[in-house]
Amino acid sequence: MLEFDAATTKLLDTAYQGSDFAKRRRASFDVVDPLPGDRILDLGCGPGLLTLELARAVGPKGLVFGLDPSPDMRATAAKRCEDEPVVQIIDGSAQDIPFEDESLDKAVAVQVFEYFDNLEQPLKELRRVLRPGGRVVISDMHFGTWVWHSADSDRMERMMKIWDLHLADREVPEKLPALLKDHGFQNACTIPLTLFDAVLRPDGMARMLMILMSGYAQKNGQLPDAEIAAWLSEQESLAAEGRFFMAITHFITYAERI
Repeated sequence: MLEFDAATTKLLDTAYQGSDFAKRRRASFDVVDPLPGDRILDLGCGPGLLTLELARAVGPKGLVFGLDPSPDMRATAAKRCEDEPVVQIIDGSAQDIPFEDESLDKAVAVQVFEYFDNLEQPLKELRRVLRPGGRVVISDMHFGTWVWHSADSDRMERMMKIWDLHLADREVPEKLPALLKDHGFQNACTIPLTLFDAVLRPDGMARMLMILMSGYAQKNGQLPDAEIAAWLSEQESLAAEGRFFMAITHFITYAERI
């Protein structure tokens, strides 16, 4: 698993304000459809960017709860949302959501479910805390759609497989519609959002992944430092030559609580 320590939190906070993540966040926001007075749970709120945007939308009569198990993430989210009185940042996990039954109107989880070994318990908890007719929005990447160009395909495959080790489930979106139906939700829909880089942008997802993946592989001793450096160097060279290509599809799945 990826450790969301202070250094990782700072890197992610910067990346999450970039264009790819803003696009993904906006797509999730639109599906949540926050209304004035809504009580919304941002499950795995991370640095609080979506939490803040939801707070502005629900207005003074609403409430937005940012739930995250990471102290560093919660600290960043609390600082970001400190001027929004309708926001509460809370310690907790998806396996035991600290809210009463049927107390929330909506819940959203962006890039959270891929870290769960068991998808069923969080879905049971989300159904419990949502009111009848309440909306759940689960937004995750499907790593089976991940394509990344390299002249050394074997090395690229090794890097991508190492990154898989930080996940619990790389195929969440394909499982969700059936699981949601099984756990008391109806009218499940899925919206694809492809994130694509043909340029290695400073604020893009590919740049962030290069930093995180190389650091993760090095920290866990999965590859020699020289091989990791060669992988990074090749991607920089491909970008300079106009031959860079990375794409992955993010899926936003939503449903109503029966």
